[in-house]
Amino acid sequence: MKWNKNYIFLALLLPVQMLLMHLAENNPAVIEKYYSNGMYPYISILLRRLFGWIPYSVGDVFLAIFVLLFLRSLYLLIKTKFKNFLIKTTNFVAFLSILYFCFYLFWGLNYYREPLAKNLGYQQKKYTTEQLQKSTEYIISQLNNYHLKITKNDTIQVKSPYSTEDLYKISLKGYKNLENDFPQLKYKVPSIKSSLMSTLQSYNGTSGYLNPLTGEAQVNDRISKTSFPTTACHEIAHQIGFAAENEANFVGFLAANYNDDIYFKYASYRMAFGYSISEIRKRNPELSAQLWRTVNKGVIKDFNASYGFWQQYKNPFEPLLKKGYNAYLKANKQAKGTDSYNYVVDLLISYLEDSKQI
Repeated sequence: MKWNKNYIFLALLLPVQMLLMHLAENNPAVIEKYYSNGMYPYISILLRRLFGWIPYSVGDVFLAIFVLLFLRSLYLLIKTKFKNFLIKTTNFVAFLSILYFCFYLFWGLNYYREPLAKNLGYQQKKYTTEQLQKSTEYIISQLNNYHLKITKNDTIQVKSPYSTEDLYKISLKGYKNLENDFPQLKYKVPSIKSSLMSTLQSYNGTSGYLNPLTGEAQVNDRISKTSFPTTACHEIAHQIGFAAENEANFVGFLAANYNDDIYFKYASYRMAFGYSISEIRKRNPELSAQLWRTVNKGVIKDFNASYGFWQQYKNPFEPLLKKGYNAYLKANKQAKGTDSYNYVVDLLISYLEDSKQI
């Protein structure tokens, strides 16, 4: 095996790209104007036109092929007793350099855009426990209300009547309604599908993900149908350019809440309650227990069923995978890692106060 000048050049480009990403991180206004609201909408629409019409996840197929090729290369490297190790390592780094470039060009630069709160005109500030309690009480009242409208009995668990495909189609209606008040959240050329690796996702504790290289929004189709609407809306939020998890959660809440379908409205407050009560529990466990007692028993059964679902997939590798994803988030301007998911509460309080709901 001989050295390839092109591979050497690509490998050397990797640290250069990493330096450029560091510069991008410090220029959110430039990223917002020229990438998130400039190049990215065209790139994302092109990717959805290329891959969106295919009924299965192309990204999952590519990922499976990549893993198999990587394992084969590793096997051959060991078999040949690490012959041409430096050349092969350089070639691999060159491949990573290409992936790195495509990741940030196709989607990843959205991590460095301006905060969604600024985009929506919210004056975000550190909220008090009193504000948190007030918003949570409102969310509980809405959650109980929609639960009763569906079940007619506060002890009955919600059972969604929809198929997976139904839920994907209905989720688009919420985004259509949403764009009237929030034109920056308009969703063009829709495409969302189930992951081919839903079982694997269940074992690594994830409900869905966006493949940045194919632009496919994918949902773990094994999850509860009551959490499915907000998960689908969350992944669509990633597609339209909101990379930060707390922002995608908030947009997912809005899209489900703006939906005319009652099951989607229930799902929106179900998600909002989950994050809000989690924050209250950190601040005041006694208040958390008190608020839980005001939640309909049927809703509690729903949460218990979801907890039971995830418990059956618990395994020793899940914490390691979560640590890896935590490191990934921190590397992409989400300093609190996976804890950043919970910061959707900041946006929820700002929205509820701004819209005079509390």
